[in-house]
Amino acid sequence: MKDIVFATNNAHKLRELREITAGVLNVLSLADINCHEDIAETADTIEGNAIIKANYIKEHYGYDCFADDTGLEVDALGGEPGVRSARYAGEDCISENNIDLLLHRLEGQSQRSARFRTAIALRIGKDVTLFEGIVNGTILTERHGTGGFGYDSIFAPVEADGRSFAEMSADEKNAISHRGRATAALINYLLHGKS
Repeated sequence: MKDIVFATNNAHKLRELREITAGVLNVLSLADINCHEDIAETADTIEGNAIIKANYIKEHYGYDCFADDTGLEVDALGGEPGVRSARYAGEDCISENNIDLLLHRLEGQSQRSARFRTAIALRIGKDVTLFEGIVNGTILTERHGTGGFGYDSIFAPVEADGRSFAEMSADEKNAISHRGRATAALINYLLHGKS
């Protein structure tokens, strides 16, 4: 199995990626390589943020690595929160604050279509390769379920018969999620040299 660093400080994402790649990749965390910095995400796009993080690890620690960034894009809000999904309610907010703000901004709105979009940047040597995963769905009017993280309790993918990501098992979510799809493309590339 190939060792590769996943450039994230998000324990939920790390656990999810390790579940998706089990038996295929040995995913190392930033703690595994003694990286304890909080890498600033300063780009205007999710692709840009993923590239920043992957480049930082390669340039400062020398490891081949990949990094991701994810945005929730809500049609009625012109694509918000998008690249600011993790900080939608402010720099020091928690997920619950982000959900509250999003639900508030959608109050009375019948158009609730949205998509999760994940970009993964793979840095091997000097080369950066991008992978994307998208899942379309609907923003629910209230929280449903206790699993997952982030906006999972209010996002119902079209493939899930109205259930939110937070109402699914990890295996069910990973099979159809934006991160699962982007990671599948990453694995295919690493194993077979094509995305």
